[in-house]
Amino acid sequence: MNNEDLWVELDDSSTAKDFASLMPMTLTLDDYASKEKVSDLPRRLNTDGAPRGYQPSAGDITYYEPWGNLAIFYKDFGYSNGLIRLGHIAGPLTALTQTNSVRAAFSL
Repeated sequence: MNNEDLWVELDDSSTAKDFASLMPMTLTLDDYASKEKVSDLPRRLNTDGAPRGYQPSAGDITYYEPWGNLAIFYKDFGYSNGLIRLGHIAGPLTALTQTNSVRAAFSL
């Protein structure tokens, strides 16, 4: 697969700021349920003040607090307890819709 740059606008929340503090980092994103890419993070994120759940849309970058993992949605999904929005990808999601794993470099 060709290298593609995806631009993300992070939310102004304590959890999104904690996610940003992990950068730069490279993660392997694995397909999950044909709706999202998931990856473990180096550590759990701060969830102080986060809502109890969220209903993600395609392009949303989220943190799933019960498992402590990153979840990037390429299809809309239903409300999930423990899901916290971190931000949203601006632009096409083509690189994420492949069923294989994807290496992703995150930087500010």
